[in-house]
Amino acid sequence: MTYRTLLTGLALALSVTVGLSSANAETLKVGSTSTGVPFTFLDIKTQQIDGMMVDVIDAVGEKAGFTPQVSAVDFASLIPSLRSNRIDIISAAMLSTPARAKVIDFSDPVFPYGEGLVVNKDDDTEYSQELTQTEGKVIGAQQGTLYLEQLRKMDGIGEIRVYDSLADLMREVQLGRVDAGIGDKPIMAYQMSQGKYDGLKFADGYESQFGGSISLGVRKGDEALLARINEALASLKGSGDIDRMAKEWGLQ
Repeated sequence: MTYRTLLTGLALALSVTVGLSSANAETLKVGSTSTGVPFTFLDIKTQQIDGMMVDVIDAVGEKAGFTPQVSAVDFASLIPSLRSNRIDIISAAMLSTPARAKVIDFSDPVFPYGEGLVVNKDDDTEYSQELTQTEGKVIGAQQGTLYLEQLRKMDGIGEIRVYDSLADLMREVQLGRVDAGIGDKPIMAYQMSQGKYDGLKFADGYESQFGGSISLGVRKGDEALLARINEALASLKGSGDIDRMAKEWGLQ
């Protein structure tokens, strides 16, 4: 057998092996929102969902042995979609909370998270954690968020208006139709740093009180997948890859 023949045989064998591996590769459906820049958002150039949490699930999938198939799901539909088997994993700017943990399982923390309060730049009100300064005014929040749940439990605050996206909420505050908006501080900070919503600022005096961590979500009881995800996350954190992704997306 000549050396060239041996190489040709090895190449054919490798091609067959790769083909079989690709055919047998596990594909898992991942739900991400299209309005959570820089965590997840629709890239209008590629018409694909992009962002830090897409990079995270891609890296997790590579280490855990599955191919993520990412699709856009609005935030309020993420958990229902997971529970009804339309998706297998949630990878978005979703806080792991006790209430949500009753219906789905969360991975180990991916990124620390908290809320911010945005107002117009000419608003010099000193806002407290109780938000009583909004009484007689309008305060907005995004549908399906922890912040909306918390606002509805608070007394002595203004009228609550609900929006489908953070972009809608911030625009309404900037236009003066809403006096204050509460939402994901990292996302709002990123948006403002990019020159959007230049009429807004974070409210004086207000500090995050509903903070937590973003985690990946799986169906309740899917312990095998959760273990694979957590093992992959531990490796990515240990190598510094999660921190690197956060810096690339302007979050650190």
